[in-house]
Amino acid sequence: MKIVLPVAGNGMRLRPYTEDLPKCLLPVAGKPIIDWIVEDSQDLKPEETIFITGYKAEQMDEYLTRKPEWGKTRTVRQENPQGLGEAISLALPFVDDGEPLLIILGDTLFEADLSILKREKENVLYTFRVEDPSRFGVAVTNAQGKIERLEEKPQKFVSDEAIVGIYFIRDVRALKDALAEIMKNDRRTKGEFQLTDALQMMIEAGCKFHTAPVQKWLDCGLVETLLDTNAYVISRNDNSSEFSAHSVKGPCHIGKNVTLINSRIGPNVAVGDNCVLKNCKIKNAILWDGVRISGGTIENTIVHR
Repeated sequence: MKIVLPVAGNGMRLRPYTEDLPKCLLPVAGKPIIDWIVEDSQDLKPEETIFITGYKAEQMDEYLTRKPEWGKTRTVRQENPQGLGEAISLALPFVDDGEPLLIILGDTLFEADLSILKREKENVLYTFRVEDPSRFGVAVTNAQGKIERLEEKPQKFVSDEAIVGIYFIRDVRALKDALAEIMKNDRRTKGEFQLTDALQMMIEAGCKFHTAPVQKWLDCGLVETLLDTNAYVISRNDNSSEFSAHSVKGPCHIGKNVTLINSRIGPNVAVGDNCVLKNCKIKNAILWDGVRISGGTIENTIVHR
C-alpha cells in the first residue's frame, strides 16, 4: 500500500499563523497536525508515503528529514494548484496499478478504524453522519451499503453521509484513467479539477465503492475550530497530572522544558516545548514552542513565535 497526503494548501483562513508554517505543521495538542495523521496510518505499514507539497514546500521537505520513523517518504511539488484531482494525479506515477492507495487530506483529524483496509477488496470512502448535509459532499448508498453516486452540497436530502477526505482506492488504474480524462478535457468544477468528479466517473464505469464510518471528524480550518480540535485531542492525551505541583488544571498538554512561575494554566491549553510562563493565566489556547509570556491573561487564542 501507498499513502498520499495532499498538503499543498496555503491556509489563508489561518493567517497569520500560516505565514510562518504550512498548515499541516501547525501544532495541535503538542504535535503538528500532520504527525497525528501519519501516526494513525502507520499500522498499515505503507511501502511509501507521498506528500503533495506546494506552499512553503521547503519546510515540509526539511521536516521529513527529522522523521526517519515514518519510513520511506517522498514529496511531489504542486507548483500551480488547480484542485485536489490535479494534486492526486501528480502522485499517481509513483503508484503501481495493482497496489492499493490510501488518500488522506493533510489538514483534518479523525477517529476511524483504518485497520479494516488491510483486508479490503473494494474501494472505500470514509464518511461521517452530519445534521446538515447541504454543507458537504455526500455519498448516496443503496440498501446494501454500496455507493451509487456522490453529490456535492445537496439542497434536497439524499444522504447524511458526508465525505471526510479519507479515500481507499483498489482500482488505481481506473482512477488514473478518470483523472487523465478530466484534465485532458479540461473538465473543472468551481474552476478546479476535483477528485470527487473522478470518483463519480469510476462509479459510473462500474467500480465498486462502499462507505466506512468515521467516529469523530475534527476540523482544523479556522482558529476557532483549531482550538476546538486542540481541546478534544488534549482530552484524549492529557498530561496535566504530571504537573500537580503547579497550578495546572487539566486537560492540558505541557511540553518539554517548560518553566511555570506563579501561573495558572488550563483547561484546554497546549504549551509547546521550551516555553516560559510567568505571572499569567492561560486557558483554551495553543502556545507554540519557545513562547515567553510574563503577566496578563491569554484565552481563546493561538500564541505563535
